[in-house]
Amino acid sequence: MERMNINILGLAEVRWTGAGSMKRGSKTLIYSGGHTLERGVGILFDVTTAKSLESWCPISDGVVVAKLVAKPLNLGIIEVYAPTSDSEDVDVEKF
Repeated sequence: MERMNINILGLAEVRWTGAGSMKRGSKTLIYSGGHTLERGVGILFDVTTAKSLESWCPISDGVVVAKLVAKPLNLGIIEVYAPTSDSEDVDVEKF
């Protein structure tokens, strides 16, 4: 099987509380979660792309935003957890 070369990967259902970042090997992860172990999100960067990470902001337990320095324009990435069809109607409408 051929390996995939992924520079940026958006993650849903990151089951960590709070917000933070970590480096493991050649990968950098930023994440945002709430007080429960549900609906968290994250963005995983390879080593080259992580060098372009200028800033990031945890907006809520289901939204994280990253700003990358890029050419010709800087790049904004938004990772969002959307409610599933099994979610309560109130949660879907709020989204």
